[in-house]
Amino acid sequence: MSSLTSPNASTVHTTKWLYARRKLRFFSRIRRLLLHVKASRKEYRPSDDGVIGGGGKREEGVVMEREEKSDGGWAVLQKSVKKLHFGSWEEKEAAAMEIKTVAQLDLKRRKSMAELGVIPPLVSMFGSHVAERRRLAVQTLVQLANGSYTNKALMVEAGLLSKFPEKMDILEESTRQEFVQLLFSITSLANAQLPAINTSRIVPFLVSILESSTNNDTRELCLSTLHNLSSVLENSGILVKNGAVTILLNLSSVREVSDKALAVLGNLAVTLTGKKALEDSPAMPESLIEIMTWEESPKSQELSVYILMILAHQSSIQREKMAKAGIVPVLLEVALLGSALAQKRALKLLQWFKDERQSRMGPHSGPQMRRAATMGSPVHPREVDEGKRLMKSIVKQSLYKNMETITRRANGEGESSARLKAALVSSSSSKSLPY
Repeated sequence: MSSLTSPNASTVHTTKWLYARRKLRFFSRIRRLLLHVKASRKEYRPSDDGVIGGGGKREEGVVMEREEKSDGGWAVLQKSVKKLHFGSWEEKEAAAMEIKTVAQLDLKRRKSMAELGVIPPLVSMFGSHVAERRRLAVQTLVQLANGSYTNKALMVEAGLLSKFPEKMDILEESTRQEFVQLLFSITSLANAQLPAINTSRIVPFLVSILESSTNNDTRELCLSTLHNLSSVLENSGILVKNGAVTILLNLSSVREVSDKALAVLGNLAVTLTGKKALEDSPAMPESLIEIMTWEESPKSQELSVYILMILAHQSSIQREKMAKAGIVPVLLEVALLGSALAQKRALKLLQWFKDERQSRMGPHSGPQMRRAATMGSPVHPREVDEGKRLMKSIVKQSLYKNMETITRRANGEGESSARLKAALVSSSSSKSLPY
């Protein structure tokens, strides 16, 4: 009987020995790192009065007091790291609170704590089903991510993004903002793509918050995070798939967050998937044409014209939709009263409408979708004449109807009219959009 039980006893003894040895190595590593950090902090300590070697007992007492506080602080941090790795849940929560407090002090401390291995257990705590515990982990990770690319990369490597819920079921607005703040900080890695960011969970998470939240601060954080993600063209597919275009178009009509929503739409519009989603939206182009009339929001005007230029370029169908929606009078107004960039873009669009269906269109001018669709076949003269009459009629009616009002608001009737006429008459040609 003893021969049967002895191997098991030996195995248990060996396992305990290995565990104790691993724990000792871990604590030794923490101690070395803490000593290294303390030594680097003591390399230079100027005297209070600025004189080398001076100060007497008073200065010496101040230095000793500072060292005691510093040693005590690092001793507390060392205990916190141990509790975070090996303590009970109550001890882990207390340790996370202490680490959050220390992380707020400076970037050097945040980097040192990451070297001590605090990020993986905090990420595990983030995956907890206890709401308060998860929130504490979020707050601590936000502080550790502040200003440190390395810490953010370590969080992604530890699987932080895979632990985000697909829907936000927490009602407190402050908690939502903390979750999104963490995502906003992490997604600043998107452009570098080191490491690659998996967006399969965080995009539905952000969309769910945008759908349910009415707080503009939370919306701005979500839109800024989506802007980080949309800067990587490969993410356009998952953004469109989760209904981001519809939500962004709705938010673009909210003046407080319009600029950020339009900026994300501008990133999506340059991709085939995003452009098609915009073209298929029932809110297009009326919603963007309405934004073009916001004289007090020049950034929104510029972005809305920019998106419409992308849609109108080499697409006679989209230009026809825009003309029916009444874009020409609005473009005339922007060309007179908008910002410098908005005026430039509006004039370019007006030139495209003016050149629509003309038979002698240069190979490098704006809209050419009609010729591409006919596979190089010449345009019928009847279509050319019909297009000329149509566009002349639209422009003439718009000019007569709106010129008096527009020029009066511009406070310069003769000068503004002459400038607009000269801009429209002169032929403008470019191989690319004036972005």
